[in-house]
Amino acid sequence: MTAVVFLLVPGLHLLDLAGPAQVFSTAGGMGLDYQLGYVAEQPTVPTAQGLPVRADLDWPALGPQDLVVVPGWSGDRLAGSAPLRSDTLDALAAHHARGGTVASVCAGADALGRAGLLDGRRCTTHHEHQDELARRYPRAHVARDVLFTEDDRVVTSAGIASGIDLALHLVASRHGSAVAARVARSMVVYARRNGDAQQVSTMLRHRAHLSDGVHRVQNLIDTGFDRPMRLADLAARAGVSERTLTRVFTRATGLTPLRYQQALRLEVAEQLIGQGMSIESAARRVGFEDARMLRRLRAR
Repeated sequence: MTAVVFLLVPGLHLLDLAGPAQVFSTAGGMGLDYQLGYVAEQPTVPTAQGLPVRADLDWPALGPQDLVVVPGWSGDRLAGSAPLRSDTLDALAAHHARGGTVASVCAGADALGRAGLLDGRRCTTHHEHQDELARRYPRAHVARDVLFTEDDRVVTSAGIASGIDLALHLVASRHGSAVAARVARSMVVYARRNGDAQQVSTMLRHRAHLSDGVHRVQNLIDTGFDRPMRLADLAARAGVSERTLTRVFTRATGLTPLRYQQALRLEVAEQLIGQGMSIESAARRVGFEDARMLRRLRAR
């Protein structure tokens, strides 16, 4: 039996907790021996979303095979937020010293830092907290714009939904990628993303504009990026000329429609390659006739 203990702090984000908990609960339902537990410094823990959760005050006995996860919490800054007693931080450090694994989601990395577990190790957190984390723990190696990292049994993730990716990675590490894929399918997770994947996807990164027409064209490309698309057809759907579409699309997103489609293909292909698919198969899956264009885009 593997214990997965979540350390809950006031103001925690529900999805930071529920996402990883669902992964290990689903794995347990498939016959894997996971037992979930919840500890805190108070019996009732308020969450950022207003729903209080209950937790035990006493830590269970943990062994090297067990995992402690610190979900993130709400706050503009890490400093001064989510105070934890020294004995709680000592419990985190002691579990790692005994050979156990510790993990964090989003701002939870700050708790690992306070426990001395980030020094000399690669780590990450939500992109809004990365600069502060680097300042607070100058001996840590903060990896920017990645989903999760793992370094000497210290696993950190970007936050919110990336906690699911972190948990699936841990399941894959212990039981193989096929088992993690089964869990992901059961949870209706579209794809198990790699740790080095960017925190903000291409679909989101180029949506920070106010052009309804460009958003509509992006919707068309998003749903059919793996199929050939003619600029003339996109322009016709948008009700503008090809030249106008290219101009307004580039002004809004920084990319031409073709470059945007290629970026989507590249991103999905990288996910597939990270899950073990060959470059040739990934290229065909995302719509390239062969792997040559994919190789050029990856090199670029």
